[in-house]
Amino acid sequence: MQKKWILQDANPKLQKELGEQFSIHPVVAQLLINRNITDPDEIKQFLKPTAENLHDPFLYKDMKEAVERINQAAAARENVLIYGDYDVDGVTSTTFLHAMLKRVGINAIPYLPHRMTEGYGLSTEIIDVAREQKVSLIITVDCGVTAVDEVKAIKDSGVDVIIFDHHEPGDEGVPDATAVVDPKQKDCAYPFKSLATIGMMAKLSQALFGAIDEDYLDLVAIGTIADMVPLRGENRILVKMGLPKINKTKHKGLLALLEKTKIKDKKISPFHIGFVLGPRINAAGRMDSAHKSLDLFMAQDSNEAVRLADALEEHNLERQRMQRSVVDEAISIVEEDELLRNQNVIVLSKEGWHKGVLGIVASRIKEKYYRPAIVISVDEEGIGTASCRSVDGFQLHTALASCADCLETYGGHAGAAGLTIKQECIEDFTTMINDVANDTLTEEELLPALSVDCEIALTSVSMALIKTICAMEPHGEGNPSPVFCARNLTVNSFPQVLGKNTLKFWVTDGQVAISAVGFGMADFATQLHKGKMVDIVFQLSIDDWNKAPTPQLILKDIKVKNN
Repeated sequence: MQKKWILQDANPKLQKELGEQFSIHPVVAQLLINRNITDPDEIKQFLKPTAENLHDPFLYKDMKEAVERINQAAAARENVLIYGDYDVDGVTSTTFLHAMLKRVGINAIPYLPHRMTEGYGLSTEIIDVAREQKVSLIITVDCGVTAVDEVKAIKDSGVDVIIFDHHEPGDEGVPDATAVVDPKQKDCAYPFKSLATIGMMAKLSQALFGAIDEDYLDLVAIGTIADMVPLRGENRILVKMGLPKINKTKHKGLLALLEKTKIKDKKISPFHIGFVLGPRINAAGRMDSAHKSLDLFMAQDSNEAVRLADALEEHNLERQRMQRSVVDEAISIVEEDELLRNQNVIVLSKEGWHKGVLGIVASRIKEKYYRPAIVISVDEEGIGTASCRSVDGFQLHTALASCADCLETYGGHAGAAGLTIKQECIEDFTTMINDVANDTLTEEELLPALSVDCEIALTSVSMALIKTICAMEPHGEGNPSPVFCARNLTVNSFPQVLGKNTLKFWVTDGQVAISAVGFGMADFATQLHKGKMVDIVFQLSIDDWNKAPTPQLILKDIKVKNN
């Protein structure tokens, strides 16, 4: 699909000012400008993130009440149940909270709902578990802020509830719990609103003990990156602190997972978490019970840790097989239905699709057709469970709110959401959400876009520049890897196709020549030949395969010119 290139506006004057003030390369200055990081204090914190820049945890609304109730439970030796979520953020948060409660002498019982049988969020079914375990306090992590009725029922049963969540509260307000710690509350003064729940557990550690337990900073980094929150502000600080600790982890389960995935001795980056560790941690909750991932992180025996890491690997392989099957089937449905393919929101439904892969399938449909995608699996009782993924310009949570009359439940963010719906309402819902999209989405917004930070000359690409840009790491949500473009280059070698779908060739501007690699871009090979003129969009990398390190361009798009 043809991509539109959106070149960010250059600001030479501010580039110069920031460059002189902070002794940084003009390209780095422009990258900061593009990310709206121009306040001197924020620039200092961004370039040199330190623990001293973390906010006071008691700025959170209800943090004081949460700490007091936890200390009360410790003094009375109460049984406390931790109700988590089945994704990476929920699993790591449950692990960290369990360790903190254990540290203050509480008998903590971790509980993660089963995705297929219980679904997301706090359920009143936990009341029976609490009664059996003689629990007097439930602490939710990564869920609970919309569970108004459930919290009331739990309280009526005689059990207190504390909520730690980072999602948007519902229209009816927050539950009447002992404490609700969520920065998205309207009356919460906490200055940074984008921590994942695992980051909030780091803040609880500060509140309880005066400092973050450094042994859990590795899990804080993993949960933060996997939850795709912006790597800015406190998230950036926590990830910067936690990434180096992953290879030195004291958690036997994480160590076993690093060894299983053969990345134990690598410099761990957000890529390894997003594409290697995260999918395996999530796989248990997608295919079976997330308790296997939780058990892995809490394992005290090395042999047990290895067994659980092996189990996660098997679940991930099973998830990949299931995912391929459902993705292929979903794409076939779209390809065979021109009307569906041309809708602004693609809504797909089928009985029996595995609920554990719906989010991944929705992402693939969105990427392939560049449309918001909603993928629904209908169970035997006629209830559909869906994952939704959106494109820039279409706020999913707001759109779903406009369709609330058709839905049983819904929740999520601007870019990703979930819902449940009766099968007989799916057709009306499809019409309704497409009406919303037709009123809000423009044709321009339905073209995939490549945001380009700045245009640079090949002669300015050097090892020194690449190392300077490394000061911007870690890259991720809210701080994307820098993207550049160069125009009027000449293909300087015969294009090669490596493996199944990787394109490699050299480009020159007449002064220097640099190798360029395009993963998944082999289709361009037939359009290129030595001497052909091209404009390219790329990221900078280092090629050190069996040789001294040299700059390399990682291609994101190519425009072949007629010459």
